[in-house]
Amino acid sequence: MRKNLFLLLLFPLLVVACMPQDPYEVSLTIPQDIPVERDTMKTLLSEAQDARTELEDFIEKLEAELDRTDTTKVRRTSVVAVRPIKEDFKHYSDIQANVQADDPHMASAEMGGRLIHMPWLEGQSIRKGQVVGRVDMESVDKQVAELEKRLELARTVYDRQKRLWDQNIGSEMQYLQAKNNMESLQKSIEAVRFQSTKAEIYAPATGVIDMVMIKQGEMAGPGSPIIMIMNTSKVKVVAGVPEKYLKSVKRGQKVTVKFPSIEEERTATVSQIGRTVNPANRTFDVEVTMSNPGNILKPNLLATMMINDETIKDAIMVSDDVIRQDVAGLDYVYVVDKDEEGDIARKKYITPGSSFEGMTVISDGLEGDELIIGMGGRGLSEGQAIEVDIQEETEETKGSNG
Repeated sequence: MRKNLFLLLLFPLLVVACMPQDPYEVSLTIPQDIPVERDTMKTLLSEAQDARTELEDFIEKLEAELDRTDTTKVRRTSVVAVRPIKEDFKHYSDIQANVQADDPHMASAEMGGRLIHMPWLEGQSIRKGQVVGRVDMESVDKQVAELEKRLELARTVYDRQKRLWDQNIGSEMQYLQAKNNMESLQKSIEAVRFQSTKAEIYAPATGVIDMVMIKQGEMAGPGSPIIMIMNTSKVKVVAGVPEKYLKSVKRGQKVTVKFPSIEEERTATVSQIGRTVNPANRTFDVEVTMSNPGNILKPNLLATMMINDETIKDAIMVSDDVIRQDVAGLDYVYVVDKDEEGDIARKKYITPGSSFEGMTVISDGLEGDELIIGMGGRGLSEGQAIEVDIQEETEETKGSNG
């Protein structure tokens, strides 16, 4: 009985003693003989059980490592696959533009003279027809007074010549000259008095006073601009578009205009296309008009005009990140295929076309119903076994594959 117990305990201890000490070190002091004392036997049994547990853990780790390094065993890589997008592809070019106000309006004096009233300042709003200023008409009033004196004499001369002519005294020529002189002075007085009605200067348009040219107390000549009025309730965005886009831009076409400084984006319609190409930079002007509530869009504000220069109907598109190149420079994607054991990765060569915002049109190589391997596809090889998680392409997943 005692001999059998000794052999039973000795066998696992000898196996443990042969195990490598690093990294799975197992140590146990083996007695030369089975002790008689019961407590000693219990202690020895506990140590042997601990050694057996360590040995079993070591065996489990060895088996896992052997399984991991077994090249004959087929392992499947987890990948995410999506179907190509089939819809109209639109490519946009970003053209630098700037905001311009409508052509400025000038409030000008029709008569020369000193400005005796001009209370306006730059930045103030003004309405069409509102009085801008008044020119001093003192010289005109003096001219009228002088002409009236001359008219009084001319009328006296005419009355006397008429009485003489009625009595058949004097020549007809004298009578006609007196009459003509009186009527001429009457017309002159009417003309000068009409000039006096031009003393007030009126605003030709509604808007904001952008510049004051002549201030109160200064001299204004006939036709001299007094103030410049800008109307910013409506503005136009003008872009110098390269001539290669001549066929891509048409009047009435919708374009997107971005204003980076104020982080705003608007859609507008092309209202005007330049008739000539600038020989210096080979561009032509494209103009869109838009309302400007609150006058947020300031003249000369930088903008970006996005022009649709290419449209492909029912295009097959994939994310840029799923397109790879081989050593020969040929483009390809991995698609999901099957063999007798399950899903595998299959290389498919493609011909990419235009791309925009992370999406590329596939001109040749795809039918549109394939499953394109995206996330998890790095490092795949032809025919490699895979586990597929199929996802629908959305705005959030576009460009995030790989």
